[in-house]
Amino acid sequence: SPKALFIPTASGDADGYCATFHKIYGNILGCKTDVLLLLHSTPSYQALKKNILSSDLIYVGGGNTLAMIRRWRHLGVDKLLKKAYEQGIVMAGLSAGGICWFDYGHSDSMKFYHPQQWSYIRVKGLGLIKGIHCPHFNSDQRRKDFLEFMMQHKDMGIALEDRCALEVIDGKFRIFSAHGKASGYKMYRAKQGVLIKEIPKNRFLPLGDLYEKG
Repeated sequence: SPKALFIPTASGDADGYCATFHKIYGNILGCKTDVLLLLHSTPSYQALKKNILSSDLIYVGGGNTLAMIRRWRHLGVDKLLKKAYEQGIVMAGLSAGGICWFDYGHSDSMKFYHPQQWSYIRVKGLGLIKGIHCPHFNSDQRRKDFLEFMMQHKDMGIALEDRCALEVIDGKFRIFSAHGKASGYKMYRAKQGVLIKEIPKNRFLPLGDLYEKG
């Protein structure tokens, strides 16, 4: 019965999202579930530390990455999550909850502020994984923008299609998929443009391989 902690900051602490987490991770998977609400109250740093560092699994939901990261930094949650990672607590998430673990992310956060006219932006994450992460890479609009985006940056880009995940553990990584066609890609800027390579699935490889060019 591991303790699974859900952090729904990016979704505005949405009640329905929290209920789904309790159902899946609690009722179905048998975890002891808890939710860390950060928007309508301000827990003390000691309370945050106790809750986060007593967890076995921390899952971060999707939504507004920029607002989430800003709130975390204001409360010191970013530093506590880094400490949790160093202690070996499992870190997970999707969309904004995937971006946050990387150096940077390709984010649609501006649509939450200007829904009629917005552009993708680069959001700084916690830096637990190197590179720039792009979720939802199967979206034609996102794919096109991220390829153009990568022309402006020297970092390695790590893109995942929906229903596809990146797992990093003990200096190794793998891509695995809940759908046969869903894949992960790495890409980087070169003289001839942005080079994109599909990452092999379903086998662990040294993490350094993820950043090799050529």
